[in-house]
This record gives sequence, C-alpha cells and structure tokens, in this order.
Amino acid sequence: MEFWQGFVIVTFVHLLAAASPGPDFALVVRQSIQNGRSSGIWTSLGISLGLSIHILYSAAGLAAVVAHSVQWMRFIKLAGGAYLLYLGLKGLLAKPHRGEDIILSSIARNRSPKRDVITGFLCNALNPKAPVYFLSLFTVILSPAMPLPTLALYGGWIMCLQLFWFSALAFFLTKSAVRRRLLSAGHWIDRLFGAAMVALGFKVLDFMRFE
Repeated sequence: MEFWQGFVIVTFVHLLAAASPGPDFALVVRQSIQNGRSSGIWTSLGISLGLSIHILYSAAGLAAVVAHSVQWMRFIKLAGGAYLLYLGLKGLLAKPHRGEDIILSSIARNRSPKRDVITGFLCNALNPKAPVYFLSLFTVILSPAMPLPTLALYGGWIMCLQLFWFSALAFFLTKSAVRRRLLSAGHWIDRLFGAAMVALGFKVLDFMRFE
C-alpha cells in the first residue's frame, strides 16, 4: 500500500474510532464539563500519550501475541475493568454543586495538569479493546516490516488525530453557554458517566468468564 493511500485510510479509520462512544469519550466529556477546558485538554493529551503504548507493541509485532494470549488478555481486562469501576464509582458518588461561580474559580486554582494527563493516559492504556483494534489496523494498513521512520510517522499522526478530536470536543463543551447549561446538571452528568463506566467495567470483567 502506498504511503499516502495508507495515510488517508488511517486518518479516516482512526477519526471514526476516536469519535465512537467509549471510556475515552466519556472521560473527556466529564472532565471538560466538571473541571473546565484546560482539564479536558490535558486529559486529551494523556489519552493521546496512552496510544503510544499500543502503537509501540503493535509496531514491534506483539499485537497478535497480546490479542491471542489468554494470560495477557486476562491481565489487561482485569486491570482495565478495575480502573473503569474506580472511575465509575467516583462518578456515582458525585454530589450536587452549589455556588457555580465559586466552584469554577476553585477548580481553576486546584486542578493538576499532571493528574489529568495521568488519568487520560491510564484510561486509554488500560482499554482492553485497544490490542484488538491496533492488531486490525496494523494488519490491514500498516506492518512491522515498514521502515521505522514510516511507522513513527503513522504512529505520531494517530496520536495527533486523537489529541485533535478530543481537544475539539473539550473546546465545544466548555463554551460558556454550553458549559453553564451542562454544569447546572453536573452531578447528574457525573452519575451518568459513573454508571456508564461501571457498566463498561463489569462488561469487561464479565467477558473473562467465557475465556
């Protein structure tokens, strides 16, 4: 496959994958609405950096091993499911906010970019669906036999696409009019996020019984 043909296909496929509802999407929505634009963007950066883990082992030809190894997939699903449950429980325990202006200024002072990056990184790196997705991507479009600079370029572009999509989402959700409407029901959004994460976590863990 020619470079530019693969480049276009990777762009299209990965934008569709990034836009599909999942843990990363839900996390950016929650972080942006509750904690502000900078938190959403830092979380998006963490998610993008998390992709580097999957890109590196896929480029090394290990994606097939991981995807078809019962032990590895059990470990990934256990870790990923547990982390989703942790995020979900935090959301379910959210309480109604009072004094919106005070809260917004307090959030701006107290948010830690490092914490947001780590949260996004772990959410993506522990996603149990990622090995299968990258196995498919690297099998159909890319190849470990490609020159290293080409693989690096593809990998870097995939990370940039991820960052672009979720940063754009964070920008939209934190527009003043949009965010204030969503923030008025912030604790319900938190709880909805929590319920979704718990459901995803249990779904991931439940799959382990059938392997």
